[in-house]
Amino acid sequence: MGVLDGYRVVDLSIAMAGPLAAMRLGDLGADVVKVEPVTGEWQRHAPAGGATGNRVNASFLSLNRNKRSLAVNLKSDEGREVVHRLAATADVFLQNYRPGVAERLGMDYDTISAVNPGIVYVSMSGYGESGPYTSRPGQDLLLQAMSGAMLSTGRDGDPPAPAGTYAVDAITAYSAFEGALAALLHRERTGEGQRVSVNMLDAAIAVQMQELSVFTVGGVPQRRGREPHGHTYIRAPYGVFATKDGYLALGMPRLDTLAVALDLPELAAMDGDDDGHTRRDEITALVAARLPGRTTAEWLEICARHDLWAGPVYGYADLVADPQVKHNGSFVTYDHPTEGTVTTPGFPYGLSAAPPSVRRGAPLVGEHTRELMDELGYPAGRTAELVAKGVLTCED
Repeated sequence: MGVLDGYRVVDLSIAMAGPLAAMRLGDLGADVVKVEPVTGEWQRHAPAGGATGNRVNASFLSLNRNKRSLAVNLKSDEGREVVHRLAATADVFLQNYRPGVAERLGMDYDTISAVNPGIVYVSMSGYGESGPYTSRPGQDLLLQAMSGAMLSTGRDGDPPAPAGTYAVDAITAYSAFEGALAALLHRERTGEGQRVSVNMLDAAIAVQMQELSVFTVGGVPQRRGREPHGHTYIRAPYGVFATKDGYLALGMPRLDTLAVALDLPELAAMDGDDDGHTRRDEITALVAARLPGRTTAEWLEICARHDLWAGPVYGYADLVADPQVKHNGSFVTYDHPTEGTVTTPGFPYGLSAAPPSVRRGAPLVGEHTRELMDELGYPAGRTAELVAKGVLTCED
């Protein structure tokens, strides 16, 4: 029997981060009901690396085990009623729609919690549910670029390189998984449901606890050396490209649209799903040759106008100063008893009823040994004996 046996999860998410989070709950025994459109979830029709499978492609298969599928049209009153009834039987409700979509579909927290006041409602987004970047596409490559992490690898002077995995998607998935479990524990103790908010930007920042703390606390700048410090499954163009004054992250644009935006008619005749893989080097070379003609800001404006997925490549200094990061409160500042005032990455999720907080900084070796031994019922003399024998260490 799984640890979550008897719990039900309603999963309205698409792509990777949401489905992976829901799958992890299913792996622990939860009954996960995947609510998808009648034509199937997006990932069914966008096989990673062209691995189409027989009826289920590899990418969808990899993210959706331990689930049952409910195919329903949420744009109809009847479809919404079905899902509302399902939600009334659930423990967790998870969605990763763009901001505003859940409200339009009647799948927002206020609506679902009215149906089921005890629900743990997990809302996932790219950059947060408010602030200057809510309309930006929350895509893995773009968040990798913005997180500052790309400039921690590679050789000075070489283009920043993405990770060889969908790192931010995975990190966000585990943040949602963790937040859902925390909220379920809170409900077990209090009977109270709540909203859990997770966004990819904060998750990508929080996972760089060591690197960003070296920058923010230690004051060590982010430098790449002369030698490298050390996706083939995504259709071209996909990566970071040099511009006139920096770099641009570009993720899976439609080739016909990109042909217009970049004035590259050669791309218009190509098929994204086929040529995007088989002629990857040719497409990449065409785009790489074009982008140095304009600045990053100019290309970002052009890409936004054509609804292409593009974003800037940040270093840590850019990241810390970014308005969305400041709006989100992605970093926390507090006083440490020996290190003074420090600023470090905060939390990858928010809990509306029981928000995370910094209650104490990193402890010194054995700082709380005596306190804990007291709580466990050990006499002071026995504690002292164990310290003398080297079994315990106390900071005093």
